Amino acid sequence: MSTIATLFTRDHRHADDGFAAVEAALLTGPTASALDAWEALEAELLHHFLVEEEALFPAFEATTGMSSGPTEAMRLEHAQMRELFAPLAAAIEAEETESVRDLLETLLVMLQQHNMKEENVLYPLCDQALATAQREAIARRLAATSP
Repeated sequence: MSTIATLFTRDHRHADDGFAAVEAALLTGPTASALDAWEALEAELLHHFLVEEEALFPAFEATTGMSSGPTEAMRLEHAQMRELFAPLAAAIEAEETESVRDLLETLLVMLQQHNMKEENVLYPLCDQALATAQREAIARRLAATSP
């Protein structure tokens, strides 16, 4: 059985690849290619956030009794990142190169900082706190529609 840390960190690395695909499409392809790459990355991020918010975080909170700790901070950061999604898509569609670069860079920095907190703090705590059956159920949910 893989750990929560291993599975979710792998998902983070896959999202890093998605950012690279968006950047490559912006440099080389038509707007439609960049928008397609962004929409694929957005769907991946939304799925990842959803599994954390609906499965991982509640399981951790129920097991530990900690509902205003690291999971609360992660939910707030998810919300902050989601606020950038629509403006980023609109900027790509409008071919507003400078806005796209700024929004993409902001999102990437936010996500990298967020991921480090999860990978170094939250995921190890989850691996310690959650029973094997809980971890397996969460892993199945992550894999259910993961790219």
